[in-house]
Amino acid sequence: QVRLVESGGGLVQAGGSLRLSCAASGSTVSGYRMGWFRQAPGKEREFVAAISRSGGNTYYADSVKGRFTITRDKAKNTVYLQVNSLKHEDKAVYYCGADESGSRSYLCPRGYEYRHWGQGTQVTVSS
Repeated sequence: QVRLVESGGGLVQAGGSLRLSCAASGSTVSGYRMGWFRQAPGKEREFVAAISRSGGNTYYADSVKGRFTITRDKAKNTVYLQVNSLKHEDKAVYYCGADESGSRSYLCPRGYEYRHWGQGTQVTVSS
């Protein structure tokens, strides 16, 4: 079973950038479709970005399209989320999820279709 550990969050000024990491252990990321989700205080968890098992397909929420990029490094067994041009509304705990179901090109924005989750990393955006 895969274990996921997020890191890279922190305090950043509006307009700044961060690179979030999701390190996997116990299994290789190439066997899983991966997704990033976030949850702000008092709000439900929402989809941010996804990458397919093949690594060749990505999908983004409209709110982050053009600003966030999801990538995968098989050698490091890690999935990244590059977050640029941060806005106050991006403040949240960011979680990565993994699931081994579906075709190699399948992408999924629904959190309940991810079986494995990390503990999250906090992103805070200041003025």
